Amino acid sequence: MTAATPRPSPAPGSPPTLLVLDADPLPRLGRLTGRARIEHTDEAALAERLPHADVLLVWDFTSSAVRDAWPGDGPRPRWVHTASAGVDHLMCPELTASDTVVTNARGVFDQPIAEYVAALVLAMAKDLPRTLELQRSHEWRHREGQRVAGTRACVVGSGPIGRTIARTLKALDVTTALVGRVPRTGIHGPDDLDRLLSRADWVIAAAPLTEQTYGMFDARRFGMMQPSARFINVGRGQLVVEEALADALAKRWIAGAALDVFEHEPLPPDSPLWQAPGLIVSPHMSGDTVGWRDELGCQFVELYERWEAGRPLLNVVDKQRGYVPGR
Repeated sequence: MTAATPRPSPAPGSPPTLLVLDADPLPRLGRLTGRARIEHTDEAALAERLPHADVLLVWDFTSSAVRDAWPGDGPRPRWVHTASAGVDHLMCPELTASDTVVTNARGVFDQPIAEYVAALVLAMAKDLPRTLELQRSHEWRHREGQRVAGTRACVVGSGPIGRTIARTLKALDVTTALVGRVPRTGIHGPDDLDRLLSRADWVIAAAPLTEQTYGMFDARRFGMMQPSARFINVGRGQLVVEEALADALAKRWIAGAALDVFEHEPLPPDSPLWQAPGLIVSPHMSGDTVGWRDELGCQFVELYERWEAGRPLLNVVDKQRGYVPGR
């Protein structure tokens, strides 16, 4: 495979061209005025505009247009940044083989997602969804909740998000095991996953989407979980075989689940997941807190200033693995 050729450096005195794949609201890039020639594009014009850009900011991180627009040969951006933690919507063989550097929004979503997971754990343990249903019907029905302290969690994905989830759950006195791609101090490897799943009260998916993780939560894995276990996915929708999860919930193989990410988003109105018993559905919002877009914009500007000064970029993705290697 022929590697793509990065676009040559701009002429002296000429600012680099920064191409933004737009989404509303647009990023605040005022600090780069005069330091970058900022141009905007939509998905339809992306392929035409890419050869003329030095840097591509994928602000529309729900779009897969980069995969379709990235050819193998000719001038291309020297750097691509996506305003998301995952990069699966970007990567294609041509981009992987090129010399273009890819960075992501590592660090922005860690704590908000961990807080969201903790909220889901508490909500399911205390049966809050049912409490709200009963309130709407003016029904007084006493029930007993579950104690969270002393339960066990298995967090799958040992990146910053997974580690922050583990740390947050430990603050609730939940015994937490973290599973990563390779075993190392404090982190279990894939060979331990099935054993840990079978003992966990909470199974949290926070792994990147790769060839190895695609569909990893299937009927076999749901079948080995405890009947009292709950499953939470805040990673990528394609980590889960959704039909298998719906079946596991219907058969009461597991006690409940919460999905914040889905194979197809938005979740279609006719999806059977809406009616799956014991399932909490949220619209890919676990990492989105007030001001998150501004934080993403500031992060990119700071990375641009490093790139402009010739300093090493942070959050550089290993394009073969599909994520930023752990530290």
